[in-house]
Order: sequence, then C-alpha cells, then structure tokens
Amino acid sequence: MTSPRLYLYGDDDLVAARRIDRLAAELAQAGGGELLDRMDVTGQLTSAGEQTARLAERLLTPVMFGGGTLAIVRNPGALTKSIEHRDRLLGAIEHLAPGNAVVIVEATTQSNPKGPGQKRLADAIAAGGGVAVRCMAPAPAGLGAWIETEARDRGLHLAPGAARALAERLGSRITEGDVDRRYVSRIASGELDKLALRHAIDGGPVTPEDVDALVAQSAPGSLWGFTDAVGERRADAAIAALDRLWEATAEPVVVTVLHRRVIELIEIGDRLAAGAKLPDAARAMKIASEFRAGKLAEQARRWTTAELRDALTGLLELDAVGKGAGTTMAGSAQRRLAFTLWIRDHVPVGGAPISG
Repeated sequence: MTSPRLYLYGDDDLVAARRIDRLAAELAQAGGGELLDRMDVTGQLTSAGEQTARLAERLLTPVMFGGGTLAIVRNPGALTKSIEHRDRLLGAIEHLAPGNAVVIVEATTQSNPKGPGQKRLADAIAAGGGVAVRCMAPAPAGLGAWIETEARDRGLHLAPGAARALAERLGSRITEGDVDRRYVSRIASGELDKLALRHAIDGGPVTPEDVDALVAQSAPGSLWGFTDAVGERRADAAIAALDRLWEATAEPVVVTVLHRRVIELIEIGDRLAAGAKLPDAARAMKIASEFRAGKLAEQARRWTTAELRDALTGLLELDAVGKGAGTTMAGSAQRRLAFTLWIRDHVPVGGAPISG
C-alpha cells in the first residue's frame, strides 16, 4: 500500500514534481479515484506559527466526505526554527489522519547531499512508513544522456548530435560547483516539448540545426565562473556570465564577490612581487587549496597593482549606485548597465603584468 508520507530532497525540481504527481495518482487510485486536495505551503519564518497551525488542522482532521488533503511543504527549515512550531509539524506527520497525505520537499543546491537536512522530519516520515527520496539534477557531463533518455521515453527521435547541442544550450559546459541546477531538467523537458511539436507532422528526427534554431541559450549562472572571468580579464565572458546571474543573484552579493576577488588579487600579487613563494603567500592568506592559490596567482599576473586599485575604486562607486547614493539610477536596467560599464572599464587587458 502506498504510504501517505514522503520526504523529497535534492536539487531537481522536475524529479520532485513528478514524484509528487505519482504519489497523488497512487493515493487517488487507492481511494477510489478521487484526487486529494493539494495544499501548498512554503515555509516562512515570519508566519511559521500560522502555517504549522493550518497544516495541523488540515492533516489531523479525518476525511468525512470527498477526498482528503495532500499537503506539500517546501522550505521546511523555516518551520522548524521554533521548538513549538517544529513539534506541531512533527505531530501532524506522526498523527496524520486517514485519507490525508504529506510531502516534505527540501530543495538544496548541494551537488551530493548525504541525506535529508531536516533529520527529525525525515525520521518522522520514516516512522510512519514513508521514505526519503533523493532528487538530483543530472550532472553537466550527464545532461546529454538524460536528454536522450527523456526523448526516447516520449518516442521523440533525436538525430546524432542533437542531445549534445541541447545540453550545451542549457549549460553542460558550465561545471562550477556553485551553479543552481534545480530547473535545468524542467527547462530541458520544455524544450523537448517544443522540438516535438516541430516534428509532429513529418515525424523526422530532431537535428542539431533544429536545436540551434528553436532553443535559446539558458545556461545557469555561476559566481565562481563570473569572478574567474573577471580575474582572467575576459570581459566578454564576464558580461555573459553576469547575464546569467543577474535575475537570480542579489546585486550586493555580486559586488561582494567582486570586491573579495580584487582584494585577493592585490594581496597575492603584492606578496609574490615582494619575493614570497606561492605556498607561503597562500598560507598567509588562509587559502588551503593549492589549486585555488595557483589560479589566483595566475590571474594576478594579468593585472598591474594600479589597475586593481582602480577596479576597487570602481567597485565602491558601483556599490553606491546599487544603494542609490547620490544618483538617479534606480532601475534594474540602469544598474545592470553600471555593472557592464565597470567590466568594460576595468577588465580588458592593459598595462604591464605584476612580476613574481
């Protein structure tokens, strides 16, 4: 018999949604064909008391007429900060009334979580006969294979190279660990729907040329990739990376990571120019990764100290623009332009490199 308790964790929104749909269908079939009424709750710290009270009321109330309630609880961590709210939610899971169901959805950007982050909730789900299911997005290198399998399951024929072309359009070449991939498979699924419509009449295979013509670039953003492009003085790549970050990343965060990178380049450049060995410079800067230290040193050699200090001054002005200090540039488009101008003014190569 299908358990009415389920815990989903991971970074793949599509896999989680499909698992919820499957549970809803199984419960409806077991209950005579009537679908449960969905109750979507996204945990909020400011209203956790009200939210857990509503959940308890719905989940602990036995079904009298019609279908029960399928509660889908996202961002559960916000509902467990207070002992009172956490215990109320745990009680609703433990004493779930017959005919109702609950799904805890823990979205994470970790590439390889060892298990559920909300262990007490997961234990309560397991104690009631439920399971915890890992829902992970395909890795960049495996996105093409995932697309091929998805297309095959739909009966959609992909010509050689089409899956790879689609994967590259969706960011398979971006391998940094800080990339948010929660919606990559959902976007890929939507693009396959679009490509299938194109070939519904003639039944021919989807070609790489079809992908180029119909699928827009929608690669996920990476702060690491962005700051590396700045440090390596690749202005066009930095602007492209900023485009991917802009809607999903707060502007103060972008300024902060840029500021940190410029400071690191100044410091490691100064230490190397003064004759310090790279391991000693990295140790003094509390950089444990030999790879990261080497990358910073390589980037620092592309700048002069004066150029880095000018870039730092420009960042202070950029921060002021974002906060509206002494400027009328308040719109997102104007602030986005200010970032682009900072890149154009400071990132392109110029001047003698730092010695060391």
